[in-house]
Amino acid sequence: MDAANGVTVKFFSLLREALDCEERIVALTPDVTTVRALRQQLIAEGGPEWEETLTQPRILIAVNQVVVTADHRLTKGDEVAFFPPMTGG
Repeated sequence: MDAANGVTVKFFSLLREALDCEERIVALTPDVTTVRALRQQLIAEGGPEWEETLTQPRILIAVNQVVVTADHRLTKGDEVAFFPPMTGG
């Protein structure tokens, strides 16, 4: 599948390392229309390790490089990024 028929999901920093995955393409279905549903789909496919990683509090999610809430609606071609909270210095 190509990204035009679904969404591109990217994982950054510690999340990428924990999941051993940098990027996936996920189909949008009638059940997967929000960030929350996308996360649940990823967990269902990935298992306990993915659940532990993606349900951590304070994980940030961006759609098309804008931080969003879990209720954000997805459209075909979106880029979704999961990343840990940023720290300042």
